[in-house]
Amino acid sequence: MRNQLIETTQLGKIDLIARGKVRDVYDLGKHYLIISTDRLSAFDVVFREAIPYKGIVLNKLSEFWFQKTAEIMENHFVSTDVLTFYPNLKPYEDLIADRSMLVKKAKPLSFEFIVRGYLMGSAFEQYKRDYTIAGQTFPHGLVMGSKFTTPLFTPSTKESTGHDVNISMEDLKDAIGEEKAQWLQEKSLMIFEEASQHAIKHGILIADTKFEFGETKDGLMLIDEIFTPDSSRFILQTDYELGYCDRSMDKQFVRNFLTDMGWNKEPPPPSLPPDIVQKTSQRYLEAYRLLTEEDLLEER
Repeated sequence: MRNQLIETTQLGKIDLIARGKVRDVYDLGKHYLIISTDRLSAFDVVFREAIPYKGIVLNKLSEFWFQKTAEIMENHFVSTDVLTFYPNLKPYEDLIADRSMLVKKAKPLSFEFIVRGYLMGSAFEQYKRDYTIAGQTFPHGLVMGSKFTTPLFTPSTKESTGHDVNISMEDLKDAIGEEKAQWLQEKSLMIFEEASQHAIKHGILIADTKFEFGETKDGLMLIDEIFTPDSSRFILQTDYELGYCDRSMDKQFVRNFLTDMGWNKEPPPPSLPPDIVQKTSQRYLEAYRLLTEEDLLEER
């Protein structure tokens, strides 16, 4: 496994169509090439420090989940064996090895589709204000980490700059149509349930996660990434049982550090100390090991 930090990519004259907070996307004609870099984004701000192995974890874990949930819903994953499909990319092997995948082309919907199994994050902050979450009213007395009787579907806008905004199911229906909204809600909950059952057997609770979907001439498909430490909140089951639901095996570790230091969540970002960078990398690697029963560092 390649171990170098990759913060940005450039593949010669190949068309770079998007450089997101974490991923670089290239148009190869029939497919898109998505390269997961080691960039870190928190509170929608990209940091100067890169996280070792982060892009590799995101890529390989997404591959794992796309294959595992493919029977529930079509997704855009094609292959991580990029050079077999496109041998002309051989000169860029060091940039794409272990951290890239070929995907089908689709037009992304301008929303994120969040499923919550436990009361945490922005949902908990909203609940504390007025006892509502995504337009639904909940009883008093819930605490951070309370498990929902059934997982909640809570969509949000997807902003290219600034912060995403949580919306209600009714808002989503108004934006994309009732039938499409309900179908995406159903699929999101089914995929979440499938992954949650797998994760709990491996000692991890998926507190919440976000999905993205894209449209093609043939319909809708799951795109982007799924059930990674960037897109999900992973809690060790042993921690949760001891009441430590604020310790997580994902990007929340960085968010907690930034919140404790009093950062206002606006650019420019503060510097991340070396120990925070190292501990974040360790959490990503450990989440991957637990969920897949494979140790990326042993592949070196």
